[in-house]
Amino acid sequence: MREIAPAIDALRALLGDRLSTAAAVRDQHGQNETYFPPTPPDAVAFPETTEEVSQIVAICARHRCPVVPYGAGSSLEGHHLPVQGGVTLDFARMNRVLAVRAEDLNVVIQPGITREALNTELRATGLFFPVDPGANASLGGMAATRASGTTAVRYGTMRENVLALEAVMADGTVIRTGTAARKSSSGYDLTHLLVGSEGTLGIITELTLKLQGIPEAISAATCRFETVADAVNTVILTIQSGIPMARIELVDEMMARGFNLYSKAGLPEKPHLFVEFHGSPDAVREQATAFGDIAAEFGADGFSWTDDHEARSAMWKMRHASHYASWALSPGKKFLPTDVCVPISALAEAVVTAQDEARRLGLTCTIVGHVGDGNFHCGVGVDRADAEEVARVEGFTDMLAKMALRLGGTVTGEHGIGLGKQKYMAAEHGPALAYMRAIKASFDPQDILNPGKILPPGNM
Repeated sequence: MREIAPAIDALRALLGDRLSTAAAVRDQHGQNETYFPPTPPDAVAFPETTEEVSQIVAICARHRCPVVPYGAGSSLEGHHLPVQGGVTLDFARMNRVLAVRAEDLNVVIQPGITREALNTELRATGLFFPVDPGANASLGGMAATRASGTTAVRYGTMRENVLALEAVMADGTVIRTGTAARKSSSGYDLTHLLVGSEGTLGIITELTLKLQGIPEAISAATCRFETVADAVNTVILTIQSGIPMARIELVDEMMARGFNLYSKAGLPEKPHLFVEFHGSPDAVREQATAFGDIAAEFGADGFSWTDDHEARSAMWKMRHASHYASWALSPGKKFLPTDVCVPISALAEAVVTAQDEARRLGLTCTIVGHVGDGNFHCGVGVDRADAEEVARVEGFTDMLAKMALRLGGTVTGEHGIGLGKQKYMAAEHGPALAYMRAIKASFDPQDILNPGKILPPGNM
């Protein structure tokens, strides 16, 4: 039986005023960026060290009290919502850079530091951390959700960029996984089991991350097309041609309209590609020329190139505001963002099908995506009080997930499972789901670590 009140009493003795049961603090930690109803925890703890996290989890384990980690609260599938109550661990005070090892191209950090803050601290070293999901997320949360983003086509996702980590397990034990070495054949790969586990197997308290050198030259561009299919086919041929893109992002005509409304972008309301190239000046010029030739084959128009830092930053700032720009198209409604990922060869079919189905259902839907790796996002406005509209939106997202699986893809390339996509886990993973349940039961036999996430309801 859950014993939440006794756990809170014990935690208050440990943490003093760094444990809050104030309604405003609890409400803040029960909010989310999308359509899930507010779900406040019973208390919020603000640890400052791994030792404190270990003590907190050990206390909660004695009382079978749920423990839910919290970074920036920017995830989109309800990962941080304490759906079974309990204690939220807010890592805002564990936000330090512990070591920069420039000679080894890695950095050791606490989980509460955000990606922007990390790159600000790294600026003088000539190095940067490349994973960029758009939101200024905490790096612990990014690791827990296996985040990726606009640069994944060149630099990979969090999975490829975490070398080692420290985690507190369900009984309070502290473990370290991985090393600063770039590869290992030693034992089970617990590092990458915990990356993407959404806080359900262990709570990350330290990360060792790969770094990259800041490119000598960077060039970015936008161009527009008559159809989404032309834009996507440009992407497919670009990737198949081996052109080393740093970013290649699709914006459909509805998303362009959202940018015009929210960011005053002045874009023609047509499908666009936003692209970026990294490397030496000569290499960047060659890459840009090769991409321009391919895009021209598919009728690209309105090329706008820049190597100016401020102009590039403004372009990507607009792109990263797609969540709010999409929301601006449906004032007064909740916003349902969803993503799928398909093989590159199936990308055009998937995106065009998504557009056609949204139109057929009369939905206001934007499409934007990290299409260089087959991942795209749909954002749909929904009035939760309108049962008929809710049914249409749910039908649309169900179609997207099933289409992705039919095309050999996955129901989420970036957002994760959280609460929103549990019902597709059996369809995607089949008998492997039973082994996932066995891992969860082994790591967390009392089901206190972020319970109710990833695995659909059923036997532990």
